[in-house]
Amino acid sequence: MLNGKNVLLLVAFKDFASLNFFKGSLMKDESNLLELPGPNSQAFRFMKFTDTKTVLDQEKIIKAYLYEAIEIEKARLEVNFKKEPEPIPQELKMTLQADPNLENAFYSLTPGRQRGYILHFSQPKKSQTRLSRIEKCISKVLEGKGFHDQ
Repeated sequence: MLNGKNVLLLVAFKDFASLNFFKGSLMKDESNLLELPGPNSQAFRFMKFTDTKTVLDQEKIIKAYLYEAIEIEKARLEVNFKKEPEPIPQELKMTLQADPNLENAFYSLTPGRQRGYILHFSQPKKSQTRLSRIEKCISKVLEGKGFHDQ
């Protein structure tokens, strides 16, 4: 952290470790090492390592990336997130209109949590599957939790 802002995160998993940059999309990535975690990620980028030899071989590059991330935060640069949110699936619109408590709970969620649900609900091609996903998440929405919250 720098001045109360997240800059990066080091994570160890069973098969790999990663260095995660919160504002990675603002980085130059001249060595083409940063990966996009998913198709809907706007700011986050990460470097993935499966062995220590790679880390040692790329030590100078890794340090340069670390310093660049710190400089981005020092300069108080901000990621320009998409202004237009994903379209709300028709099934979700109908479900929210039918239940004012659910509608209020959904729109009380943070924009990021709303987006998480919208992305999850929008993925299936079949309307029946979208409705099923919505029904399974109603209790979490009413509790004020996001799709990935425990």
